[in-house]
Amino acid sequence: MKRVLITGAAGFLGSHLCDRFLKEGYYVIAMDNLITGDLKNIEHLKGDENFEFINHDVSEHIDLEGDLDYILHFASPASPIDYLKIPIQTLKVGSLGTHNLLGLAKAKNARMLIASTSEVYGDPLVHPQTEEYYGNVNPIGPRGVYDEAKRFQEAITMAYHTYHGVETRIVRIFNTYGPRMRLNDGRVLPAFIGQALRGEDLTVFGEGNQTRSFCYVDDLIEGIYRLLLSDYALPVNIGNPDEITILDFCKEIIKLTGTDQKIIYKDLPVNDPMQRQPNIDKARSILGWEPKVNRAEGLKITYEYFKSLSPEQLNKVEHKNFDEYVK
Repeated sequence: MKRVLITGAAGFLGSHLCDRFLKEGYYVIAMDNLITGDLKNIEHLKGDENFEFINHDVSEHIDLEGDLDYILHFASPASPIDYLKIPIQTLKVGSLGTHNLLGLAKAKNARMLIASTSEVYGDPLVHPQTEEYYGNVNPIGPRGVYDEAKRFQEAITMAYHTYHGVETRIVRIFNTYGPRMRLNDGRVLPAFIGQALRGEDLTVFGEGNQTRSFCYVDDLIEGIYRLLLSDYALPVNIGNPDEITILDFCKEIIKLTGTDQKIIYKDLPVNDPMQRQPNIDKARSILGWEPKVNRAEGLKITYEYFKSLSPEQLNKVEHKNFDEYVK
């Protein structure tokens, strides 16, 4: 039985990766320090004999016994609210954490995939974004701690691949949604749904002309799985190129939830990307991958998940400056 280490395993994407690799017959070692993750996301795996959980911060030394075939590094805060609350930890997990895991991959002769992000492109001057685009990033802005952590993560991963011969893969993840997202974490989709469920007016920043491209989580996990098992070491965009303006997306959420709240407008956050759309030509040609779940179908599933949350979860506010950091 092959063994895989998944960091950030109690988070949104990490928990879905645990499900997928258990389904594929792997022994899964889940690692998370729970700074933003939630054990509820992996509670259903507790009794599985091929699953174990380790509470550990990957920014500290990692000592893992036994063979290891794969490492998937998803241990990173992934919302603007988190960047504000824990900026140093965000930088450390992208730098020290990645360094520690690459060292472990080298020692175990394991293949390692890192979760990078479309945020490495910053506020892009090229549209749609291809993997060859170097980006337009403000390293000292409010998003800089996340953007630069991910850019460094890619650089050190390629260095270990080039100079130490470590088998590495880099996935650049675009906006993803689905069950197990944190409702009030500052990202636009759960923000809109949360406001709708609480009977609040929906907040659009600027005039709502900025665009996003939303990929359902099952499609993303499939792309990640294919990339891990591929022979391609350079970055690959995984996302849904179906682009929509924030204002139109807000109207979709209002229609989906059947609410009659107003749309209110606030100033744009600092360095908020105006366009976000992946070019997925590489994923199509190298991995034979493209998204299958359309936005209407994925939103319906996600909305049903959020409706099932308790009133306590629904009304939890993660940070007082939430509105300034919506992604």
